[in-house]
Amino acid sequence: MSRRGIALFAGTEVEVIAETARVSETLGYSSFWLNHPGATDGIVRLAYAARATTGIALGVGVVPLHTRTAESVIETVRSERLPRERLLLGIGSAGPGAFRVAREGAALLKQELGCSVVMGALSPAACRLAGEIADGVLFNWLTPEYARRSAAWVEEGAQRAGRKRPQLYAYVRVAYGRGARARIEEEGERYAGGSYGGHFARMGVKPLETALAVSDPDALTAGLDRWDDIVDEVVLRLLPASGELDAHLELIHAGSR
Repeated sequence: MSRRGIALFAGTEVEVIAETARVSETLGYSSFWLNHPGATDGIVRLAYAARATTGIALGVGVVPLHTRTAESVIETVRSERLPRERLLLGIGSAGPGAFRVAREGAALLKQELGCSVVMGALSPAACRLAGEIADGVLFNWLTPEYARRSAAWVEEGAQRAGRKRPQLYAYVRVAYGRGARARIEEEGERYAGGSYGGHFARMGVKPLETALAVSDPDALTAGLDRWDDIVDEVVLRLLPASGELDAHLELIHAGSR
């Protein structure tokens, strides 16, 4: 059975971030993640989760190294005093020289911080590179079937480098109750209109087909069970009905069954 983690939008109120991280740890989730949107520093916000917890792994997924230098990431991790033994530092890169930037960035981050570096990967080539250089790989917006194929590409890269396959994580969008489908469709359209358009075309699916819009905990459990033995950890990327704490906790409790 795959482990489970929780992921939130980094722009969530800091009090909600802290409390959802605390509850996630209490309920036995393995990791707690924030994303890194352009307007909000996910690393800085992750410090609120760190102070509210003691043992759960803390992830940020992912910092784009083509717009932010690895040196600035190192400085922020140090200034926020994030616990490096718990840190899953997600990175990505795009545009010309993306693989060189990712390779050099991963090496520098591991050397300077000593934390686990997790690479976001969509394409077959990116998955193979992540298998070569990263401690973990973060999949996003994909079906369990395509995740299995992606895992094989990661394994190819690891074998080519003569190393053990990295840990595999997968963000799975989860929405619950009234308006669940609409929330996922809105989020999916936003991603499909950007750099993820090619990703969805490659899979031949719509964003909704990679996510879970459910009306009861049993349906959520059944959907998450499809990921067992495909990735090491399935990370519930919450799309709550509101920004209120109760809306987040409803999803967290449902996913812990």
